[in-house]
Amino acid sequence: MFTFKRKKQDVKLAKIPNHIAIIMDGNGRWAKKRMKPRVFGHKAGMDALQEVTIAASDLGVKVLTVYAFSTENWSRPQDEVKFIMNLPVEFFDKYVPELHKNNVRIVVIGDKEGLPKPTLDALERARELTKHNSGLILNFALNYGGRAEITNAVKLIAQDVLDARLNPGDITEDLIAAYLMTDSLPYLYRDPDLIIRTSGEMRLSNFLPWQSAYSEFYFTEVLWPDFDREALLLAIEEFNHRHRRFGGV
Repeated sequence: MFTFKRKKQDVKLAKIPNHIAIIMDGNGRWAKKRMKPRVFGHKAGMDALQEVTIAASDLGVKVLTVYAFSTENWSRPQDEVKFIMNLPVEFFDKYVPELHKNNVRIVVIGDKEGLPKPTLDALERARELTKHNSGLILNFALNYGGRAEITNAVKLIAQDVLDARLNPGDITEDLIAAYLMTDSLPYLYRDPDLIIRTSGEMRLSNFLPWQSAYSEFYFTEVLWPDFDREALLLAIEEFNHRHRRFGGV
């Protein structure tokens, strides 16, 4: 049993999810409520990400996957996309040193093709600085799309069959998972136990469709920049009330 301090009371949790994935939604609406441009919300969202990452690390979460930018987000206004692409550069300068002190390791999944060079360079610096850390893995899903991930895995498997490196009978769920981007994560933690979406929307939006087959979902009205340690504890508390059957009884 784990006991954690919340603002008004102690929280007792029987289990902590090994892998939490978050769809960080609501930055634009958060900014609009304050009569600010949407990019102001994205900036505030970085503060929330740092707080939630350190909180998850303190709680003993093994992997935190965050949906930072989807393959569909390129359709947003060009100025907003440009700002978002610069966030990893700012994130590295401002936040990564602190995360490094907290033993956090940073990795990235998604299609790196097409990302601006400064963005790629910042991500590589963060990955290189933290690669020997043994604590929580902060996994950025950047330029990520679940259907594209599965499509690419199917192409790779088909090519391996054509090249006689695989037989069709070799294709299992475990083999398919090995061709997905999350194969870089520790085997036991590749699939999220808990997926959180902020801002009141209730859909996956092409986020980890294969990996989420048996995930628990938690939807909250809280906009992402307001999501903090207390909100994370509430989500994990709700997770503790779920009975995960994995198809059984």
